[in-house]
Amino acid sequence: MELTTRGRYAVMAMADLARHGSGQGASEPMALAAIAERQKLSLAYLEQLFARLRRAELVVSARGRSGGYKLGRAAADISIADILRAVEEETRMTRCSGEGDVGCLGETRCITHGLWQALGLHIAQFFSSVSLQDVIDGGPRIGAGSAPETSLPRERFAAE
Repeated sequence: MELTTRGRYAVMAMADLARHGSGQGASEPMALAAIAERQKLSLAYLEQLFARLRRAELVVSARGRSGGYKLGRAAADISIADILRAVEEETRMTRCSGEGDVGCLGETRCITHGLWQALGLHIAQFFSSVSLQDVIDGGPRIGAGSAPETSLPRERFAAE
């Protein structure tokens, strides 16, 4: 699975909005142009994304000379999954449509369907467990008792 620019840019922009003081309750909304400049993103693309984020009530907009956007609720109450859903980003790993009985190979499921489906669910659960506040605080803490830490032999991948 690879997130599209739509999902990545939405998360980046929301993290920027949260970090630079335009959270819920902030007095001044933030202009999208400022976010676009800091994150090196297209302003036109951000406008499209923020229209979706506004419809999902993750941000609120203010019109006028000092208009812009603020978070619709506290950063700790917005999950990464909320953001991805708002911009219609999927975390599905299978190539099946997910509709009806249509399978990966036409009428049947591929032999690895269960593996990819389980991975997709794991990713979705991870995104649901990470808040925007976690991201601006430096990211989720990995290996903090929830799952065993693993290390891959670096020399194996160095030549590839």
